[in-house]
Amino acid sequence: MAIEYKFINDAILKYNVSKFLEESLARAGFSRVEVQKTPVITRITIYVLNPGRVIGKGGRTIDMITEKVRSQFKMENPQISIVEVENKMLEPLLMAKDMTQRLEKGVNFRKIMQQTLKNIIDGGAIGVEIIISGKLAAKNARAKSIRKRIGYIPNSGNVTTLVREAAAVAYPKYGAIGVKVRIVPPGTVFPDREVKKIEVPKSIQVA
Repeated sequence: MAIEYKFINDAILKYNVSKFLEESLARAGFSRVEVQKTPVITRITIYVLNPGRVIGKGGRTIDMITEKVRSQFKMENPQISIVEVENKMLEPLLMAKDMTQRLEKGVNFRKIMQQTLKNIIDGGAIGVEIIISGKLAAKNARAKSIRKRIGYIPNSGNVTTLVREAAAVAYPKYGAIGVKVRIVPPGTVFPDREVKKIEVPKSIQVA
């Protein structure tokens, strides 16, 4: 049971650190974080659009974040490194937040989904799935959930760890709308299947 508890505790730690950094580094374009614990140190790799905002003048900002992580999550020796996002289209959190911003501006949700699917596939993704849930039509409309996907996205088994996923919430005038984005990045190798060439529907090709 000790091993099981370790996996659970590591997952909880990663989630809590991710939520903390998402709030603290929103202006830097926070995307995701990787946490690797060793007997000596805890390596934390943060992916952002603008590394300069995280590092700060003379490294002050990154030093402040390191100290907050150390004290808030009781880490004895956290080592934080900052990595610039190479392709925004392959980052689920960034794409989900982009969608929520457009939903709050009143853009049609179907148009948003089609354009986002196309952009992610054009960015090189092997597979993408988008789920939008909430009051999508009008003030008195019932809440519903719309799911669209292209390519290969596993839904069960250990291979789901190869899928990047994130969620965000939009707050338009008719009520909250949840957005979930799941992406399989290029170069992902699945042990149980060979992913064939992705066929993009014509309706999304012209989005």
